[in-house]
Amino acid sequence: MIWLVTHPSHLIRRAVVARVQSVFNDRARGEAPVIRSANTLYDPDSVIWRVHGDVTTMMIGGVAALLLQMLHPAALAGVWDHSSFRSDMLGRLRRTARFIAVTTFGEEAEAQAAIGRVCHVHQHVTGVLADGTPYSASDPRLLAWVHVCEAIGFLDAWIHFGEPNMSQGDQDAYFAQAGLVAHMLGAAPVPETRTEAEALIATFRPQLVADPGRRKLPG
Repeated sequence: MIWLVTHPSHLIRRAVVARVQSVFNDRARGEAPVIRSANTLYDPDSVIWRVHGDVTTMMIGGVAALLLQMLHPAALAGVWDHSSFRSDMLGRLRRTARFIAVTTFGEEAEAQAAIGRVCHVHQHVTGVLADGTPYSASDPRLLAWVHVCEAIGFLDAWIHFGEPNMSQGDQDAYFAQAGLVAHMLGAAPVPETRTEAEALIATFRPQLVADPGRRKLPG
């Protein structure tokens, strides 16, 4: 027990968690970490609680997911044309992180309300790509792309840094559980296993931009 309290690696981890929590919660606006409820979309012993409960691996997985998502021209255009990330990058990050926390750990009614708000916002995120192709954030397949990038990013970060020997069964359970919110947001198809998730990503490959840094951004 003494080792857990005083070992340098444990102290560093605690400091990192505290720092990330302070970034994700705007104290000036009275925001605090989402309290884990007994009445959520998921059981407290669910795999998704285990994966989403580690703030440091979620941060790593979230960055990886964002980079992967932006390889899709429509996902990139939606963020570039409609997101407030340029003027309020931290606020944008906080809102995304809070949505995940609320839908995983918050009261079911609160989670349902958060999903409803996102669906409403998505209705207004539309546009046209440089090649004339229209896009919409409500497009089920585009939502599926965003979802699968997040799911595999969060899970792989957790496996790499938190649970290297995670069973295939638990990995499949995570995708099935994460798919609940994806379905509620209107995504389709939604993978229920890791094999389905990897197969879905493969179907998107022809649509992805190999080097988005060289592509002229929308607008």
